[in-house]
Amino acid sequence: MGTKKVFFVTATNTDVGKTYACIILLRKFAKKGYRVGYFKPIETGVEELPNDGSKLMKVAQSLNSEFTFGIDDVVPYQFKMAAAPYISKGETKIDFEFLKNKKEELLKSCDILFIEGAGGLMVPIEKDVFMIDMIKIFDAEAILISPSNLGSINDTLLSMQALKKKKIKYKWYINLYKDKETFETITLPFYKDYFKKINYL
Repeated sequence: MGTKKVFFVTATNTDVGKTYACIILLRKFAKKGYRVGYFKPIETGVEELPNDGSKLMKVAQSLNSEFTFGIDDVVPYQFKMAAAPYISKGETKIDFEFLKNKKEELLKSCDILFIEGAGGLMVPIEKDVFMIDMIKIFDAEAILISPSNLGSINDTLLSMQALKKKKIKYKWYINLYKDKETFETITLPFYKDYFKKINYL
């Protein structure tokens, strides 16, 4: 369906809802007729199988019969320690060329590929490579997910500032799941005044 698109789903922090966002986005675009795919280059906290990667791989395969890859293709780097990749990888060197080639391989079977990051934008992968750098490495457009809790305004604006500094195009969505009962009075008034448009998952 025309030009292929790559979106990198990131967030203001960990446990904000990147995986949930990927499920919503995969289903949304599949419903529009696109062949969708999923890629999580690095997953930490893996005991036997990567939880997020396995779940999302199955979702992508249920929506796109051509997406027939195995879990080691969809989640190439799997580390046991639940920590930033820089810590959890130990002595392993992340091969970014290998990951770029893997992205291209997955993209052959879909029109839109959703890449899920780990943690927030400034999570370290190598000493001088952070999650935000992966967005440019994969030549992707960012999708930034914010939570709805008290304190999220600060994290959201800092994340947007980081993306703008790197000249990364992005879309922004709020995952309305924390402090839902107070969001409209505590957080939403600023967003309404500051932003022209607010998008929710």
